[in-house]
Amino acid sequence: MSLPLTTVSRLPALGDNVAIAIRRLEAGEVLAFAEGDRALPHTVLEGHRLAIAPIAAGAPLLSWEYPFGRALVPIAPGDYVANASMLEAIRVRQVEGARLPERANFADLLEPYQFEAAGFRPGAPVPPAEAPRTFAGYRRPGRRGIGTRNVIAIVGTSSRAASYVRLLAERLRPLARVHPELDGIVPIAHTEGGDREEPNNAPEILRALAGFLVHPNVGAVLAVDLGVEPVNNGRLERFMRVEGYPLESVRHGFLTLGRGLMADLAEGERWIREWLPAVAAEQRTPEPLSGLRIALQCGGSDAFSGVSGNPLAGALVHEAIRHGATGVLTETDETMGGEEHLLRNVRDEATARAFLAMLDRFRDKMAWHGLTAESNPSAGNRFRGLYNIALKSLGAVHKKDPRSRLDTVIEYAQPLRDLEAPGFTFMNGPGNDLEGIAGQVGAGCNLILFVTGNGSITNFPFVPTLKITTTSRRHELLRNEMDLNAGRYLDGEPMAAVVADGFELLLATAGGARTQGERAGHAQVSLWRNWRQTDTSRLAALRARTAPDGRPLAVVPAMAPRPAPPALAVFRRADGRHATERVGLVLPTSLCSTQIARMAAERLNARGAGRAAGLSRFLGFTHTEGCGFGGETMYELLQRTYRGYLTHPNVAVALLLEHGCEKVPNDVMRHRLAAAGVDPAGFGWASVQLDGGIERVLGRIDAWFDERLATLPPAAPVTGGPGCLRLALQAAGPVDPAAAQALAAVAATVLAAGGSVLLAAADPLLAPGIFRAKVLGEVEPRPTLAYGEPLVVEGLHVVATESSHWIENLTGLSGCGAHLALTVVEAHARQGHPLMPVLQVAAPGVLPAAARAEIDAELTGEPAGDADALLALVARVAGRKLAPAANAQGNIDFQLTRGELGLTT
Repeated sequence: MSLPLTTVSRLPALGDNVAIAIRRLEAGEVLAFAEGDRALPHTVLEGHRLAIAPIAAGAPLLSWEYPFGRALVPIAPGDYVANASMLEAIRVRQVEGARLPERANFADLLEPYQFEAAGFRPGAPVPPAEAPRTFAGYRRPGRRGIGTRNVIAIVGTSSRAASYVRLLAERLRPLARVHPELDGIVPIAHTEGGDREEPNNAPEILRALAGFLVHPNVGAVLAVDLGVEPVNNGRLERFMRVEGYPLESVRHGFLTLGRGLMADLAEGERWIREWLPAVAAEQRTPEPLSGLRIALQCGGSDAFSGVSGNPLAGALVHEAIRHGATGVLTETDETMGGEEHLLRNVRDEATARAFLAMLDRFRDKMAWHGLTAESNPSAGNRFRGLYNIALKSLGAVHKKDPRSRLDTVIEYAQPLRDLEAPGFTFMNGPGNDLEGIAGQVGAGCNLILFVTGNGSITNFPFVPTLKITTTSRRHELLRNEMDLNAGRYLDGEPMAAVVADGFELLLATAGGARTQGERAGHAQVSLWRNWRQTDTSRLAALRARTAPDGRPLAVVPAMAPRPAPPALAVFRRADGRHATERVGLVLPTSLCSTQIARMAAERLNARGAGRAAGLSRFLGFTHTEGCGFGGETMYELLQRTYRGYLTHPNVAVALLLEHGCEKVPNDVMRHRLAAAGVDPAGFGWASVQLDGGIERVLGRIDAWFDERLATLPPAAPVTGGPGCLRLALQAAGPVDPAAAQALAAVAATVLAAGGSVLLAAADPLLAPGIFRAKVLGEVEPRPTLAYGEPLVVEGLHVVATESSHWIENLTGLSGCGAHLALTVVEAHARQGHPLMPVLQVAAPGVLPAAARAEIDAELTGEPAGDADALLALVARVAGRKLAPAANAQGNIDFQLTRGELGLTT
């Protein structure tokens, strides 16, 4: 007996010629089509599309009655519609028991949108509700608006303050517990504004930070910098005053570090304690919904996002607008292909043209980096049925209800308070959900509706996030992380009933009811990351670069090695390599799993896991990559660097933790490891989404490590010399001649003994000068290793880090396999690295007295004596007799670079 199409699929619109399978359909199942019954020739995965009518070769494939592809061959009813990228995504996942098409039957189609001024008709405003609702909020003074939460925020003005704000928030955690009426003392740490050069995204950084400082959910705020960054407190304060931000209407302070870490932490705590009684005494009052500004976001989207989740979010915001609220949609590149839907109902021609101009500027930015809109969909998107950007956009734009008029367009983090009236707003921003959310929050959004097909667990630190799942099956799998099930509509409930329940939840959340994410207690922040290109002038040259060959530079240092270097107490691994420490690693493959990786490592450390097997600790890195980015170079960089950390000599045992919808998921890493000759069976594998949420995946991680540690091969302690060492060298700026000579002697000693020395290609030590002359001589310092590429042949290596960012370079050097880093700092101490100990030294008299206490040694200016002292320091750290100051204090950070061509999409 044949199955009716309505029982196994959904049509987004009646005029479509393809439908979405609501469950996996097996090859051979018989479906009833208008042309008659037919047995399916292939497996059709849940969320994927099958033809429901004949499609001639060259004819368009339609969803929501818009074209997303063009048939390459005649397509019959029941045929699995497939493009090449989707088939590749499925094959990498190795779906069990699936009979798949051998080749694509359609090509992607993204038709340019043409605005027709002649036929344009302005949209009508949303009619107001007869009985406007209210919510319980915090009324802030001045023009700041109404808060849905009440927090004290500690904001790092640049990436250089990231570790400080985390340390201060952790220090004050017990204080926050004493005041349950406060919604938290939260750190805002990010990756931007701390490089040596002026960033191209400086306007976006300043607007976002300024918006954070005066956000209505913030009862008091401390902004922290080091005073020397391109984006610092002084610049931020000037920007806010010139642009009219109501800074005086919020309790605030600007703190510049430099007293020494302990003194700086005490000073930060003094500010917070001074504000705490007044902030904790704030009370909620009944407020109109005109004080509600709702961010619309999505992440981990699937084929049902545009059918259930996004229409539900759009309907909720439409209802809120009827009561006076404002809705804010973003993700500019995820509207490409869906322009007509958004512009069917728009305020006026000027607004329509302003929106289209934003898309043109975004296309230009992508072109500068050699990208197109097709760079946006992730492997997870394609695997879940969003084959290309047209399909993804056609679903994404349904976060705007057709009844809601597009009233205004704004730039990233442009203040909403400047708008003439509430309504529906589009904000220019990237498709990366966290980077987009930061802009929406910076603009003033005080509630987030986040639609997810795969089950993204994203949360912002001080704005509540209501997560909407698209299917009931996924909602049940992640019940402890998700808030609202749009799958009820797919199951047959009227959308109006789901909207009514959701609207009550929305109001309750605005009034203080905790979301599932708030109960889970984790959050992330990522600003719109910097982009390196501003036109196409360098594109051809950058694309033509040859990959490093992995062979060290053939140098014979002119500097003689030191005569009696100290011995090193190290471990000899079973594979013959040497380790200076034995650690367990929970490696997150994307930003959305980083906080869970951190939690997993903390749990393992708290119960002493691995000590019997000789492990000193567990690590879980936090970073902002692996999700919304574009460019093949970035894919390669992440896969290579993840492999570098998994095979690092100091990593004794490792597990990869995916979120489940990132661009480099576990299945891709299995494939890439095998292709590089690394056995994937040597590692653990876990998934936040597929393993059922945070608690379940933490239990899985615990269980895997317990099993693996029971059979972990031992590593023998041995005594060796500098030849056992892989030493990274890094300088914060031009290096004093005597210091450069001392470092050259250290490098010569390690190299002469058969060890390795690694430097970033942009490091000042490789500029013409004493170090280069003494170590490289006439040899040109060409890159020998790519960023994060595991070192195979010992010697002097130059790493193509493509960055001058301190932490990004340390992260790349550690990924290449460096045991520890010896660095020269200036002006102030720098952050260390979580895996690789980072020694910091300074030339005599360079640092102020307070900063000298934050480094490991001040040089004397006598090169030979300084070289011997540095080798002794290195030996003590390598032998686990000394922890560098930054590592001992917890002043550490981890961040992957985007390189020259990486771009947020």
